Order: sequence, then structure tokens, then C-alpha cells
Amino acid sequence: MNSIELGVFAAVAKAGSVGRVAERLNTVQSNVTQRVRALEERLGVPLFHRSKRGVTLTTAGARLLPYATRVAELLEEARLVTRDGAVPGGELRIGAMETVAAFRLPPILGAYAALYPEVEVTLDTGPTEHLLEGVLRRDIDGAFVAGPVTHADMQATEVFDEELVLVTSPRVASVEDLRRDSRRAARSSRSASGAPTGNGRRSSSRARACSASPAWRSAPWTA
Repeated sequence: MNSIELGVFAAVAKAGSVGRVAERLNTVQSNVTQRVRALEERLGVPLFHRSKRGVTLTTAGARLLPYATRVAELLEEARLVTRDGAVPGGELRIGAMETVAAFRLPPILGAYAALYPEVEVTLDTGPTEHLLEGVLRRDIDGAFVAGPVTHADMQATEVFDEELVLVTSPRVASVEDLRRDSRRAARSSRSASGAPTGNGRRSSSRARACSASPAWRSAPWTA
């Protein structure tokens, strides 16, 4: 097998369609199909289930995909380290919860862009679970999420504390009051909605920057 075949295989797996990959690579579908077929012949197993609606990975294909993705990352890393000079470049894909992206990251990303103009930064926002899945799939290089992060294949660094505030009705003086009201609501099977105002209960949530291990970044980034 070779890196080109692995790269085409990974692209088809991610797109779920030979046609979309052919369009992206500015080639005909038969060329993409030929690359995939050649890889399947070398390995002696089918890598995709094929149908009129597209392609899906077989069990063997799903096992191969992480290795194909890692090979592509290593080749890109090798290309960058052999370039003249030590100026960071390429794409840096990061993720963040929406509140972090809105209030924490703008000055950080602005300063980073000024220091490393050759780096193209892309940002994906979403809840912690979505971002962690993206890191594990290597769709993003790292993410700012709510901690703790205990996954064995990830490295996490605490970067800041966020204060969380629970807003309740003025008559709710404690957490036990809130639990009592919830039990009453469940028993009566009634539902209500509104925008409560009044007392606040505070807690803290620690945000962490995490990345898959091992991880490669086109340039150093901190928060």
C-alpha cells in the first residue's frame, strides 16, 4: 500500500461518497475507485459496503481508518519540519464551548494570528461531548472543554475556572427547596415554563484544553 491510496481511502470514508471525493480532487470517479480497489486488493479485504446511496466502512475499513489518518498527519508533519525556516504554518483546527468561543478566545486568537500569520485557524463550537469526539476522531487538533477529562487517549491542561450560577425563584432558599419543588412537580405531572428571577446559587466549572495523545500542532498555542 502507499500513502496516496491511504489518503484517498480516508477521504472517501469521511465523505461517504466516491463522487464527492472525485469532485474535491478535481478528477474522475473511476480514478478514485481504482485507488480504493487497489488498496483492497493489497490488503485482501473489502474496505467499503457499496450502495446507490454511497459507501460505508466495513469492519476492516473501520479498523484501518485511524491508521490512514495518522499516516496523513505524519506526512504533513514531515513536510512542515523540512521547510526552510522555522515559521509555523498550515491549518490549526480547534474547538471550544460557545461561551468560551464568545468571551475567552477572541483576544487569544487575535494575538495568535498576529504572531503566526501563516497559520490558518479554524474554530468548531459545541458542547463538551461533541468536542471530545472531534478530538478523538482527529477532526480537530484540540479543544477547550469543561473538565475533568479522564480519557486515556487524551491529554488535558487546566486553563481557567468558569463560575456557574443557578437562578431560581425568590422563594427557593436552598437546594433542598429546589429538590422538593421538583418532586412535587413530578407527582402532579404538571409542566411549567418561564424565566425565573431571584436568588442565585453559584458553583465553578473548570475549563480545560485537551488534545489527542500523541498530538501534532502546526504551532504552539496556549490560553
